[in-house]
Amino acid sequence: MDLKEKIDKSKLPKHIAIIMDGNGRWAQKKGNSRIFGHKNGVKAVKETVEAAGELGVKYLTLYAFSTENWKRPKQEVDALMSLLVATINSETDALIKNNVRLLTIGDIDDLPHDVNRNLQELKEKTAKNTGLSLILALNYSARWEILNAIKNILSQTHKQPVNFENIDNDFFEQYLYTSGIPDPDLLIRTSGEYRISNFLLWQIAYTELYFTDVLWPDFRKNDLYHAILDYQKRERRFGKISEQIKK
Repeated sequence: MDLKEKIDKSKLPKHIAIIMDGNGRWAQKKGNSRIFGHKNGVKAVKETVEAAGELGVKYLTLYAFSTENWKRPKQEVDALMSLLVATINSETDALIKNNVRLLTIGDIDDLPHDVNRNLQELKEKTAKNTGLSLILALNYSARWEILNAIKNILSQTHKQPVNFENIDNDFFEQYLYTSGIPDPDLLIRTSGEYRISNFLLWQIAYTELYFTDVLWPDFRKNDLYHAILDYQKRERRFGKISEQIKK
């Protein structure tokens, strides 16, 4: 029995989020530039999206570019943006064919014009698709997202009074980029690093974390299956005790 067949389809994580890390180190190990690593990371994205869709995962969020990534050398940032446009254009037909809906989280208005335009066009083309929702986190910062939500709530109070006693989790989450999207059940980080890197800090309060030493360009379907099988062995209690969960 292969790994895919061992997965219990009735216990699939509804939403998987991935911090795609290790492109640079992968390239350096091969004596190439970091950009070479980013280009080879595209195959890992394709395999992961395909595997998630085949299994029936409903949401897949990929941390593609953080606000902190602007601090990288200009040549690398420019190459990443060009690669993003090229990948969007080359994968449009495949996403439509496979019934994948593209969404984005992050401040995409600050991305280069051609990147923003291509993203908006693909989001419109896939808006009615009902399969996997592929969410790209671009120019994303969890801290900025939370601060922005607070600013928007305060701005609303100037137009229409808000009863602060009514500001609960559900109310606050309406102002996050992920409004209407369930919190991740499983967060995967590749490359052997053990940190969250300013990613979905509000949303991962009860998310199961899975860390792997695999560098992102080497990540394949079986690596995703391993993560899901590990997830399915865990007991998710959400603050309760085992006896309460088993009732």
